[in-house]
Amino acid sequence: MSVSVQEGDFDIGAEMAAMTAGRTDIGALVSFVGLVRDMAGGAAVSSMELEHYPGMTEKALEKIEAEARARWDLQDCRIVHRVGALEAGAQIVLVLAASPHRQAAFEAAEFIMDFLKSRAPFWKKEAGLGWVDARDSDEEALERWR
Repeated sequence: MSVSVQEGDFDIGAEMAAMTAGRTDIGALVSFVGLVRDMAGGAAVSSMELEHYPGMTEKALEKIEAEARARWDLQDCRIVHRVGALEAGAQIVLVLAASPHRQAAFEAAEFIMDFLKSRAPFWKKEAGLGWVDARDSDEEALERWR
């Protein structure tokens, strides 16, 4: 499955190895890993809680992935997004994009992350600070893909 929403952590190396195992047609494999920061707006953050709607969230991620595959020549793509309680420093999201050429892989990974940040149905609550509002900069990042 190319999309996973899970509580457990992920192994970046294992995910990359699974994607490339036995393949010689991949010329570029781009990865992005998002982490829980220990600061938000100048305030300390010790942890974050991510909530989602099971079923709806996976469908939204599958739609984002399908759009990336339609726009770029990708041999494979993978999105792993964690939910639940995450401590500062924990991995939140992994995006892998494999293509014959690096530009397509880089652009697809960036596209996926821009849409995950603004269109995926996740709700984030930072410990001691409350719910995280959508950022104007996330919406502005989408404009270049229109």
